[in-house]
Amino acid sequence: MLVSEILAIKGKVLYTIAPNRSLAEAVTIMTEQDVGSLVVFAQGQMAGLLTFREVLQAVHKGGGGWESLPVETAMLKGPLTAAPTMEMDELRRLMVDRHQRYLPVMDGNTLLGVVSFHDVAKAVLEEQSFENRMLKNYIRNWPAEEGEA
Repeated sequence: MLVSEILAIKGKVLYTIAPNRSLAEAVTIMTEQDVGSLVVFAQGQMAGLLTFREVLQAVHKGGGGWESLPVETAMLKGPLTAAPTMEMDELRRLMVDRHQRYLPVMDGNTLLGVVSFHDVAKAVLEEQSFENRMLKNYIRNWPAEEGEA
């Protein structure tokens, strides 16, 4: 399965924020939309990625004034990205090895979406379910040997 297929299963809804917006605004969006990451866009280009990990680090460092900190002070600059043609096994290995729960999917300079580890797990389950149905159907329709019946 390719990353592009995972995006197709997930859907391509994308949540973004500008780098000059406050962390409080980012947390509000993440909470209301029930997402763990926001793509940070500046001048039509991806400038970074903000996940709940970066938010928690900013809260820890910023103390009581964390809410007013701009997103750009907390975001992950130059995040790892995946290509739409990347195989799911390669994607999983990259996410595990680099300890990344979210990866933007880029086709050249175009952002196609963000895949999460949850999206990958869901795609694996759907793929296995499909394979199980196909195998059961194959077994059910297995031709009987001559002399059996």
